[in-house]
Amino acid sequence: MSIDTLPPLREVIRRFELSARKSLGQNFLLDLNLTDRIARAAGPLGDVDVVEIGPGPGGLTRALLANGARSIVAVERDPRAAEAIRDLAVHFPGRLKVVEADALDVAPRDLATAPFKIVANLPYNIATPLLIRWLRNLEGVAGMTLMFQREVADRLAAEPRTKAYGRLSVITQWLCVVRPVFNLPKSAFTPPPKVTSTVVNLAPRSAPLAPAGFAELERVTQAAFGQRRKMLRASLKPLGIDPAASDIDPARRAEELSVEEFCALARQL
Repeated sequence: MSIDTLPPLREVIRRFELSARKSLGQNFLLDLNLTDRIARAAGPLGDVDVVEIGPGPGGLTRALLANGARSIVAVERDPRAAEAIRDLAVHFPGRLKVVEADALDVAPRDLATAPFKIVANLPYNIATPLLIRWLRNLEGVAGMTLMFQREVADRLAAEPRTKAYGRLSVITQWLCVVRPVFNLPKSAFTPPPKVTSTVVNLAPRSAPLAPAGFAELERVTQAAFGQRRKMLRASLKPLGIDPAASDIDPARRAEELSVEEFCALARQL
């Protein structure tokens, strides 16, 4: 079946009684031009599996199929939406599988064959925890194209000495090349969220930007940015870290350090 012959998404919403639920962080993107733009932002899909989180009525799912995804595993917590996606899967045998689960409870690498890409309009309430979980183990991940609220997207791509630069910036850029792709207005969604959204492309690096352990880097960035106005000599003292031992001026503050310098501090642990 062609994507063009499928029923309109609003009809799918009516049929499966898919009124958006705030408790699930649901804001449906029904504009097929925008879903196609997101799918294209993910790059070539013909040689990879795709893991999609929270497909809802299936707008982005359709776009991924239309853009040639080898196969899609759709992870959906809402039984109503899972039923709607299973109905869509009937029309694309072997290319679309539905896993009814909370995305926080499953690992994409257990669902798809490597190499795979993660593409999703993430629920805002779990977007950051999901990203951190995926960053802990990027084995098999060829790329991630994800939608965040703009504030979070700004933090992912932030540079040192900017207000948005923080723990999430350091950990994400340590492991991935971050590229914001485009913004989506509130009006693009049903119901409209309170914030602007941004699609971000994250390309895993072939090797981390500098040697460090994930847990150690988390501890250092938490201590440093938890008291970001303090000098490093004070904020890192509880960890027993001496910035000078890593050739870093102890009078500097967290927002002034590069990712590589944070890694050097983490190695002291």
